[in-house]
Amino acid sequence: MSSTHLSTERIIEKMMFANRKLILFILTIIFAFLATEAIQVKPEASFSKMVPGDHEFINNYKAYQSELADLGNVIRVIVETEEGDIFTQEFQQTLRQVTDDVFFIPGVNRNALKSLWTPSVRWQEVTEEGFVGGAVVPDGYDGSDSMLEQLKTNVFKSGQVGVLVGNDFKSAIVLAPLQEKNPETGLPLDYRELSEKLEQDIRDKYDDDTINIRIVGFAKVVGDLIDGAVQVVIFFGLAVVITFVLLLLYSRCLRSTIVVLVFSILAVISQLGILNLLGFGVNPYSMLVPFLVFAIGVSHGVQIITGIIQHVKTGSDKFNASKLAFRSLYLAGITALVSDAIGFTTLMVIDIGVIRELAIAASIGVAVIIITNLVALPIVISFIGVSTGGRARHTNSASAGDAASANKLAASIAGFARPPKAKYALVVAVLLSMLGLYYSQFLKIGDLDAGAPELRADSRYNLDNAYVVENYSTSTDVFVVMAKTTPDTCITYDNLTWIDKLQWEVKNVNGVQDVKSVANVSKFGMFGMNEGSLKWYGLNRNQFMTNASVSRTPPGLINQDCSMVPILIFLDDHKADTLEAVVAKVQAFKGKYDSGDVEFLLAAGNAGVEAVTNMVIEDAQTEMLIWVYSVVIALCLITFRSVRTVIAIILPLMLTSLLSQALMAKLGIGVKVATLPVIALGVGIGVDYGIYIFSKINEALAQRKSLYDSYLFALNQTGKAVAFTGLTLAIGVATWVFSPIKFQADMGLLLTFMFILNMVGALTLIPAIAWLLRIGANNNTESENPSEEPNRV
Repeated sequence: MSSTHLSTERIIEKMMFANRKLILFILTIIFAFLATEAIQVKPEASFSKMVPGDHEFINNYKAYQSELADLGNVIRVIVETEEGDIFTQEFQQTLRQVTDDVFFIPGVNRNALKSLWTPSVRWQEVTEEGFVGGAVVPDGYDGSDSMLEQLKTNVFKSGQVGVLVGNDFKSAIVLAPLQEKNPETGLPLDYRELSEKLEQDIRDKYDDDTINIRIVGFAKVVGDLIDGAVQVVIFFGLAVVITFVLLLLYSRCLRSTIVVLVFSILAVISQLGILNLLGFGVNPYSMLVPFLVFAIGVSHGVQIITGIIQHVKTGSDKFNASKLAFRSLYLAGITALVSDAIGFTTLMVIDIGVIRELAIAASIGVAVIIITNLVALPIVISFIGVSTGGRARHTNSASAGDAASANKLAASIAGFARPPKAKYALVVAVLLSMLGLYYSQFLKIGDLDAGAPELRADSRYNLDNAYVVENYSTSTDVFVVMAKTTPDTCITYDNLTWIDKLQWEVKNVNGVQDVKSVANVSKFGMFGMNEGSLKWYGLNRNQFMTNASVSRTPPGLINQDCSMVPILIFLDDHKADTLEAVVAKVQAFKGKYDSGDVEFLLAAGNAGVEAVTNMVIEDAQTEMLIWVYSVVIALCLITFRSVRTVIAIILPLMLTSLLSQALMAKLGIGVKVATLPVIALGVGIGVDYGIYIFSKINEALAQRKSLYDSYLFALNQTGKAVAFTGLTLAIGVATWVFSPIKFQADMGLLLTFMFILNMVGALTLIPAIAWLLRIGANNNTESENPSEEPNRV
């Protein structure tokens, strides 16, 4: 077999095994150093990393980000009373203390903080003398009945009912916009620390039998995700235990089982250490990467151990068996891992920070596996060898019945390399493809559920969010269109007219609760200045009167130089259909009308950012898959130098991708930041099976064996390892279904499906496609009696 390998491979093999001790010594030092770095890696999250980095809409938002502080990354703390209403001395005292405590939380934009107890929240009314007003909390407030009655009157006049005060008057909101950096440290805002402070300093402190504290907002979602994602360590440990038990049952060799697991875990530790050196942390969306690195490491480790045991069975000692196993699997392993690594880097085409960091982390992990599982593992086995139990498992010491059963099963699976099983497999594949094409057309981009779909529907956060939606008129999902004008002209009659027209168009879109802007303020001002006569409720052509009507515009509805007016669109939810409808309506309005000096820019607000993210993902989804498959096809073509072989490897992967999309559509899982990478990662792991199988098929075909005999040889050499790793990894990742984080449960379900389908496709569809493409058809060594073939091979 060595004569068929290139000289470069012989040189690598000779260098490795001639310098085994030195290589292990160097690797030990490197692993120890990376382990110390891995300990320092921390969970992290950033609002800016979870939105597209360079998109027209995002650039529009960034241009006015400081002027839209309370419409972006905000936290809402809802203080609810269980007894009576908010107009009691005890409740107002609690609300005041909560406002003060939120004010002093690091990262809160204190200038933009809003509550009934902040001076920026004011009331106003129309009297015979004109407008009068003041702070909602009266000067000299002392908690007396008269002051509480005055407070109640001011709240009614403030327009904050349904905004900062619940419609049922049983709760009030403290609205806290956040900064991207902690002003005390200068470091990016630590969302986990912020979430802990909100829990400890606010919820735990004030939540009791009479007061309920509810907290919603992007930062709280991320904090809950980080807390839940930390629990993934439990699932990782469970996966390790399951893999250990199944690998031990498979190999019956304790030492090789431990070695495979140790080096797979070392790959994870090294990957985390390198990430820390590069200045990256682990965010909730990349928590799956360590498991994938472990899974890929186990997959390749099992192939190496199986190869070593096969050579031990033929009489080789531990040193030569390790060398021969490395020699026979080196090319296939390198091809598979390089395909994985480069395939994962194709996620970089998606201009979203967390996905790009996931791509970097996965690529680094796969690169480390080349060292840990293709280099270090065979070297260690060359020292310690395989146990007696492991050798007995694969030699004649096994019972005749077991051997016969194994041969019968191998022969049955090998039947997919010739008719009629090949035809059956191809027909089933075509039917599944048609089914996948039908259901995948219903696949949606973005969130399909209200609240925070990343969390369970019965999570504390989603219950809090449901309370806000039910008891407040203004939604927490705000889409902002920015009306840009030349400086000092944003409130001219013509410009306000165009703004008002857009508001009317958008207000009639399904899913829109309300639309507000300075145009509403001007109408109300005209109404108030004219003794409350309804005939004056409208825009006025007299600019002096318009100027007077907007003189009391609340902060945030006009920027400082009057060159931008935010149009606030309050939505029922941030589902994909709702966001698409709003974007389409605004774009249609811009295309239909020439709005003169007003330019309507999309988009800001949490719902606006979500809409942009969905658009980027939709555009990048197809491009990502094209890149993933292009890379895998190119590397397989370079390795096998056969178009037919590449087709046989790639088509089962494509079927898996198609059926995965159909499954997502059927289960109501949208394509978003959390789920999009799974599709690419599934392709990267799945291609390993096909590469290992075809490397052995080609080895047998080169000896003039028939396709059937060649595939049977591949099954005996590597097929069992493929089946074992597919089932083991599927069982391990299936435990994620019980995660408190819904998107982790979704990813676990999708990965389980893809692991099993990739394994089944590799074992059944690859030989069927090879038969269809007449791979090995020129070899005429097939046995006349198929029942004898297992023993003969």
